[in-house]
Amino acid sequence: MTHVSYSHDGTEPDFNPSANFQVAEGERRVGVCFVGDSYVAGLGDPKALGWVSRVVARTPHAGVDLATYNLGVRGQSSTDVLGRWQRECEVRWTSCNERRLVVSFGLSDIAQGMTTARSRLNLANILDDASSSAIATFVVGPAPTIDAETNERLQVLVDAQADVCARRGVTYVDCFRPLLGHDQWHSDLAAGDGMHPGQAGYGLIAWLVLHAGWQHWLQLDN
Repeated sequence: MTHVSYSHDGTEPDFNPSANFQVAEGERRVGVCFVGDSYVAGLGDPKALGWVSRVVARTPHAGVDLATYNLGVRGQSSTDVLGRWQRECEVRWTSCNERRLVVSFGLSDIAQGMTTARSRLNLANILDDASSSAIATFVVGPAPTIDAETNERLQVLVDAQADVCARRGVTYVDCFRPLLGHDQWHSDLAAGDGMHPGQAGYGLIAWLVLHAGWQHWLQLDN
């Protein structure tokens, strides 16, 4: 595992992966691991679906052997995800010839007072480690809360995550700006703990993911 670090001027070095992801020829056995925090786990959804299961349920995959795994853990930061994603995903990819990784975190980074620089470096290291192992990646950003101060910090983090992904040609789903002023989203948050939505809110996140090139990323739109 080789982790990137910033230069003295705060910029990331150019990254050239040592391997390239390829869509499997012949029978496609696709393993998709969703790794992240309580949002990935679907905390607060009385239907216990969250956005992950809603996205999977609406993903047509005729002719493709698709296996999906929800590896969301409540309260985890980007540092936590960086430390565990490889060992947890590898055992689930054993029978796959296409390894795909979806990562999503951010709220716990804010709650724990992590610097934006550290957060973006954690994400960069996850994406670069995956790319070096020919693993395809897709990133879903954090959504807004009902707390204005938290949202101000989240906006900075979202911009940083988007930049990390843009530098690497990785799809980044911005859930923050589309939901920031969304009435239904805020009603869902207000009915819960102010940070996690219920059914309606997770449905909104699922919609954003599905309309951000999800099937194209999976190569299921042919």
